[in-house]
Amino acid sequence: LASQLGTAIGFLLPPVLVPNTPNDIDLMAHNIGIMFYGTAIVSTLLFFLTGVVFEEKPKYPPSHSQAVLQTKPPEDYSYKQSIINLFKNVPFILLLISYGIMTGAFYSVSTLLNQMIVTHYEGEEVNAGRIGLTLVVAGMVGSIICGLWLDYTKTYKQTTLIVYILSFIGLLVFTFTLDLGYLIVVFVTGGVLGFFMTGYLPLGFEFAVEITYPESEGTSSGLLNASAQIFGIVFTLVQGKLTTDYSPRAGNIFLCAWIFVGIILTALIKSDLRRHNVNSGIMNLDVKAVSGDS
Repeated sequence: LASQLGTAIGFLLPPVLVPNTPNDIDLMAHNIGIMFYGTAIVSTLLFFLTGVVFEEKPKYPPSHSQAVLQTKPPEDYSYKQSIINLFKNVPFILLLISYGIMTGAFYSVSTLLNQMIVTHYEGEEVNAGRIGLTLVVAGMVGSIICGLWLDYTKTYKQTTLIVYILSFIGLLVFTFTLDLGYLIVVFVTGGVLGFFMTGYLPLGFEFAVEITYPESEGTSSGLLNASAQIFGIVFTLVQGKLTTDYSPRAGNIFLCAWIFVGIILTALIKSDLRRHNVNSGIMNLDVKAVSGDS
């Protein structure tokens, strides 16, 4: 949620800090400098706070599955072997690709949203930022609801697949209503798209942890992030080219085709909830929390 909140702020502030001043390039350069220096200051502050405030791990393991992992000596862990194990895990590979497609598509839409809006609504840079804010805030709500639903039902694959399909439908609706000439419609369709597309992000992480347990969550999450960045770069370049040469609709249809591929890959994932099975095995036992040093 914090990551998504940062993205929302990233949509809202830049159009305010750097207003469109095509007749005064020096003023625009000055405003861009303020924005980037401000970002550098905040990032540096957060870096030092992370080093000073963060602890390596909580005093007590938050679940039985984590307590089991903490019983293993640290010297037994091999990052290289963990990577090898993950790449031998076929369900994880399918999730790695499908997560990269969905998140990469979200990154691409987020990056090019201003360009898409301004193409059809000239001079609406500030509203483009507000639409981006709406997209991410709706996604934060979607993340919370999906998280609560997973906690209650443990239907990881089903929920992931349904949200994937609804994201596909949402992008189609957004694509074919973008040029209607009504900004309010773009706000609504953008919010719906964000609700499902951004809401998918934590689902992918949780599903990955389930099907890769007892491998490190940091390793699986890191690979998912890497996949998302790779797909995001490729999708942004291709969609940007299609948007510039043809229209925003052409770029969005390109993403829709890839998300449809992601739906098929997600449907093929075998749902082996390893972490949940470990936690479920002690539901009827009297288990007491112990510190990580015990």
